[in-house]
Amino acid sequence: MDFNSLVLTRQSDRSYLDRQVEEDKLQRILECARMAPSACNAQPWHIIVVEEGLIKDQIAEATSEKILGMNHFTKQAPIHLVLVEEPANFTSSFGSWIKRKHYPLIDIGIIAEHICLAAASEGLGSCMIGWFDEPKVKKICAIPSSKRVQLIITLGYSSSKTRVKTRKPIDQIVSYNHY
Repeated sequence: MDFNSLVLTRQSDRSYLDRQVEEDKLQRILECARMAPSACNAQPWHIIVVEEGLIKDQIAEATSEKILGMNHFTKQAPIHLVLVEEPANFTSSFGSWIKRKHYPLIDIGIIAEHICLAAASEGLGSCMIGWFDEPKVKKICAIPSSKRVQLIITLGYSSSKTRVKTRKPIDQIVSYNHY
């Protein structure tokens, strides 16, 4: 699949088939993540692959919100990738301080999209989850309290058809040479 087709068909999938993800596909996705660029090559991330039944169910529960009815689909996903922010190297940290931008958050966004696009290229669905009980996820995965969990990405075979994307027209989001 060419890159444009990949971008047009990749979507946030919220329904998964009861089918395990092959190990070779998972390893290719993780390798694509490993190759993601980061500010000053800091690579300020750690990925926890959660695929063991009980732990996966506990993570899914930590992403679900009963009152608002959010993220109940996560229980269907065979894999959850927990993205933990790690300290940046000196150059990236100094740049963050000088420019008043937290580069590790940008870097984690980049690695997350690498993961989702790699998953789509392998015929898998994915969804980035930002709504979760971080203290609960840290406890479940034995993540040190000093670390931050920034995202959880579900992976699996989607049971949804590809949806038509609704996006703003290009002239509303792009300008040339000035705002």
